Amino acid sequence: MEFWGGQPCWLHPHMGTTTVDGRAFQAYMVALQHVVVTLDADPGWRRWWRASGVSECELGIVAEGHLHHLRPSADIRKVRDKIRANFTCAAPAAAGRRPAELFPLAVREVTGMFEVIREAIGLGELPPVPPLPDLPEHPEEPEVTRKPLPTDAGEVEQQGYLTLTQIQEFFGDDPAATRRGD
Repeated sequence: MEFWGGQPCWLHPHMGTTTVDGRAFQAYMVALQHVVVTLDADPGWRRWWRASGVSECELGIVAEGHLHHLRPSADIRKVRDKIRANFTCAAPAAAGRRPAELFPLAVREVTGMFEVIREAIGLGELPPVPPLPDLPEHPEEPEVTRKPLPTDAGEVEQQGYLTLTQIQEFFGDDPAATRRGD
């Protein structure tokens, strides 16, 4: 189990993105991870999660481009003593934007995900989001699973979003998936 500030982590992010041309939404991924790490370390969010009776939350976030993201998908499951929650979200047009500029959108996205989790497992109201610390000048880039959309994106265009099955499989052992640093 990882430790952050002397406390065991309860929140474990898994970041992913669909790609059309091999590019990922890196600035947005950094912003999302910064929000998640901040919530993980916050005492109010720790107390709130402890009330769930579940020790950990694996939060999978898959950012999709606007052209192929018409609505979000969510898959939430309890597996032994953890919640495994995978979500899609629309990545903003972030060309030339810095992660800190994307914090308001990332906060709304992550708290929206936790609102769905809260309702699914019967937790009380979400605690307030603590102030986000400044990012270092050169933040560490998160590990991001990238999966290209099929070259014939007709199937995705017809459905308009990743299906629950695709979301469940996104972070699996698919050899076609690539992880940064592997």
